[in-house]
This record gives sequence, C-alpha cells and structure tokens, in this order.
Amino acid sequence: MGKRALQAGVVTLLVVLFTGVLLLGGGGSGQNACATVTADTTAAETAAAVDGYSGDQLVNAAAIMNAGAALGVNAKGQTIAVMTAMGESTLRNIEYGDTAGPDSRGLFQQRDTWGTLAERMNPTKAATFFFERLVKVPNWETLTPTEAAHRAQINADPNHYTRFFASAEKVVTALAGGGDAACASTSVSGDAQALAKGLTAKIDAGQITGLSPDHLREIRWIAAGEVHPNCGIDTRVLQIITVATNTFQQVGISDINRLCTGQRPGAGNASMHVVNGGGHAVDFYSLERIPVTGADANSMKLLKILDPLMADGSGFGQSQCRAAAGLTFPKQTPEFADGCNHFHVQVDGNGTQPMKLTSNS
Repeated sequence: MGKRALQAGVVTLLVVLFTGVLLLGGGGSGQNACATVTADTTAAETAAAVDGYSGDQLVNAAAIMNAGAALGVNAKGQTIAVMTAMGESTLRNIEYGDTAGPDSRGLFQQRDTWGTLAERMNPTKAATFFFERLVKVPNWETLTPTEAAHRAQINADPNHYTRFFASAEKVVTALAGGGDAACASTSVSGDAQALAKGLTAKIDAGQITGLSPDHLREIRWIAAGEVHPNCGIDTRVLQIITVATNTFQQVGISDINRLCTGQRPGAGNASMHVVNGGGHAVDFYSLERIPVTGADANSMKLLKILDPLMADGSGFGQSQCRAAAGLTFPKQTPEFADGCNHFHVQVDGNGTQPMKLTSNS
C-alpha cells in the first residue's frame, strides 16, 4: 500500500477526545486543534518512505503514536515521542547499549531503571514508559519539544533532539492521514502572569525574538508582576503567542502594544495594537526564522490552527496577500487587508469573549 492509500485509510481513524474538556470562560465549542491521533500499524509496513524513514521505522513510529493515543496524549506529545525515538535509535528497536548506557535498549534506549528488558524491547510498552514520564514534566506542552523530551528522557544534551523534530512532524502527519497533526496543544493557561512567565523562558532560550522598538519587554513586565501604564497585553494575545510557540521552534514578534512604544503605523489609533489600552493584537514577522507574509506556508499553518480557536470578534490580517496567492478557504474568523511583511492576529479590544481553548489553569 502506498502513502496515498495509507492516508486515505488512516484519516478515518482520527480520534478527538472530548472527555473532561473545560472551555475557557465556559463558552464556545472550538475543536481541539491538537487532538489525539492514531495510526494504522499494518498500513505503515508498506507505506512509502517519509523523510527517509520507512518499513519497520514507520511501524515503530505508529506503535509510539498509538501508545500515546491510548493514554490520551495529544498529537504534539506523540510527535515529541517520535522525535525522541528518532534521536535515540533512528526508530529501530536496538538490542544493544553504548558506553554511556551499556544497559540501554529499545526505541528509546531506556536503561534498566525504566523496566525489564522485555518491557523496554516492546515498542508499545517502551513508548508508554516515555509518555508516563512526559506528562509528569511540569508545563511540558509549553516547553520547546527538545526540552520537554530532555526532561522526560534525562539525556545529556537538552538540544539533542532539535534536528529530529521536523522529520517527526512529517512522519506523524503521514501516519495520521495528513493535516497539521503536530500542531500546538490547545491546553493553555488562562492566567496572564503564568503565560508571560512561560513566554519569558522562551525569550531567554532564544525561541522568541523581537525587533526594535522592543515589545518583548511587555511580556517580561507581566511575568514579573510589574504594571507599566499603556503597556499591558490582552491575556488572549498571550494565549495566541503561546500557541504559536508550541507550534514552531522559533517565533519572531514585531508588535504587541503600540501605546507602549508610541508607534502609529497602519490603522493608527484604530488598531487593536492601540485601542482600549492597547495590546490586543500581535504581529509575527518570522516563523522558523523565515520571514512571513501572511500567505506563506508557516503563516497558513498557524492561521489554520488558530482559526477554530479564536474568540468571537477576532480577526486575521493579510487577506489580500492570501487572495493574491490563491489561498482562499472557509474560515470561522474574519480577515482584512494588511501589509504583506508580517502576519497580524487580533482579538476584540472592546470585548471579553474567551478564546476557544482547553484550560490547564
């Protein structure tokens, strides 16, 4: 069976777990954009290679995904696990260790403290062991994928897995039937200071970068509990930024609260960067260190993830940029024209409608 047949058959197996979902503010019915997904292990045996991984490697990746699904771990967590196994064993069930871990075995090169040899050599059980540790890592969904994996795996280099994440996304997406399976988790805090603290850690780690004038300091002030006049950020915008940083390894932000910096380009005083105290919009200038236009692949990925999650009254900029590129599709969130040198996302600065997110606060 080829990759096309695999995707057609597996797409019917996508599973959305609604049990225990608590929507922020008690309203809305947005679908979790990072639902748990499952894979057809039998179909994976003959699937076309995905980014250099094939045969038993894809079968093992499918077993990892399904172990995560059995525990209710979403697609992002499943992608982190596949990434980790890529970095430890190239998705092969290795029967030997190395100098650093002579007793290491299996897909995750787990040592004897993880379980018996038979358990560690069983792909499903080994993956279950990994997921059980991953979900106990504080705020694992807001960490970079490699940092989350490092804290669960306790390997030597916290950045070791970074280079495997893109391949893991492709493998999980293919085995799950296509789409943005490895999107950011929508389990996001509703507490502004907690969100800002998580984002500040990502700024310090270099995952979030800014331009001049500096809008990232606005995030730092909220994290520190400092109140600076006309420099606040709407909690919903902090949630949007968090979803973006859960989706991409690197995010560039050019504007948040323009009252804070005195800027008045574009819509001027009517901008959601400015109205009602400002900070009701965010402009992304790059994703994965690639400049965005609002119609590029990364902007479109983020737009599709955010669209079902946005609060009523929200909007996306760059409509004409997408129209010029022929990128039109049904959206729940209104769009409007804006410059094609960034991707603008805003909420209603005069309203308090909640984002359609799953709360972990």
